[in-house]
Amino acid sequence: MTYRINDNGIDRDMTTEEIKAHKAAAAPIEAHEAAVAASAEAKAVALASARSKLTALGLTDSEIEALLGVSRG
Repeated sequence: MTYRINDNGIDRDMTTEEIKAHKAAAAPIEAHEAAVAASAEAKAVALASARSKLTALGLTDSEIEALLGVSRG
């Protein structure tokens, strides 16, 4: 993969050092984005589990929404 940079209006390939710096700067951002996505997925799974358990107890959809404070969707 070729990394490109605009250096004072001139497009050019990044140097090896620039590529290393770019990757080092991007790593924490990518890790944070992955953690946020994993957290959102875990929350969605927990919410679906809670809905399922509350339905099994005999609660209606509107009662479940009132308890959880979230509408279905």
